[in-house]
Amino acid sequence: MNAEFFSAIVDIERDKGIPQSYMMERIEQALLAALRKDYPNCGDCARVVLDPIERTVDMFIEKTVVETVENPNTQITLDKAKEIDPEAVIDGVVNDPIDQSKFGRIAAQSAKQVIIQSIREAERNLVYDEFTSKEHEILTGVVSRVDPRTGGVSIQIGGASTGSEHTEALLLPGERIPNEMLRDGDRIKVYVVEVKKTTRGPQILISRTHPGLVKRLFELEVPEIHEGIVEIYSIAREAGNRTKIAVDSNDPDVEPIGACVGPKGSRVNTIVNELGGEKIDIVRFSDDPTEFIASSLAPSEVISVDVLEDGKSCRVVVPDSQLSLAIGKEGQNVRLAARLTGFKIDIKPESQVYG
Repeated sequence: MNAEFFSAIVDIERDKGIPQSYMMERIEQALLAALRKDYPNCGDCARVVLDPIERTVDMFIEKTVVETVENPNTQITLDKAKEIDPEAVIDGVVNDPIDQSKFGRIAAQSAKQVIIQSIREAERNLVYDEFTSKEHEILTGVVSRVDPRTGGVSIQIGGASTGSEHTEALLLPGERIPNEMLRDGDRIKVYVVEVKKTTRGPQILISRTHPGLVKRLFELEVPEIHEGIVEIYSIAREAGNRTKIAVDSNDPDVEPIGACVGPKGSRVNTIVNELGGEKIDIVRFSDDPTEFIASSLAPSEVISVDVLEDGKSCRVVVPDSQLSLAIGKEGQNVRLAARLTGFKIDIKPESQVYG
């Protein structure tokens, strides 16, 4: 049994990535619990030792050597002790071996149960550790199932360290891009919002609507962002409709908006396609609030921006012909601009302000 037992532990480490030391510790604990159950009067004197080098499993009861035995469960006479250890002495301790032929079936069952349980637990920990390191990152997944009743989508995402091909994550209805059609087998990019530990294993919360998805997509597509030459300062998003992103350059020779748009719009178009046609406005960030607010209202022209005394509100004047463009459909343009800049924006037409 021992050879097969230790070979199985080696195979588990190779196939599942679960350390032998982890399995040994768990199995040793399980065998010890079984041993103490079978020898309840021995208390803490029961011992189990697994030796992976010699491939042996030793089970014994530590007994104190005495002249007169009062408790045979924990004590032993000197004559019997010397049969185990010729150098035994009074008040010393000897390891009285357990007959494993009688204990073998129970031990084997306990080991089997703990191996199964430990593999599950260790795999869950590996999944948790792997995906915790990927929080706030993008992963590519494959749609495995779309629930027509709830609208939830099961996504298979990478699970290399677990020894399995994939790990399942659930894209909740509220994290889906509105009106986006997803079918089994579709490859999509998802943003890892958070990884939680639950009694049923790790729960990987993913999103297609989070602004972080747009940020990471730009980092993937725009080398200047990845290299730190162009910085993303803020993002305001209404998933499925429109996103505004504020960028600036640390290099005067690099134009940030042009870098993000790419040759003939190639870079931004790749992101737009990934997001199902979502419009993206790329605007120039500025430390000057009036400049930043004016840029944020693109594509509308802006005549003037007055920041009010509270430092959180402003009044913006636009040409009459640009009023509807500045406000946007159902107020979307000004709403996104306000979220992008952090200012409450009150838009007025030129004729109303200047007569």
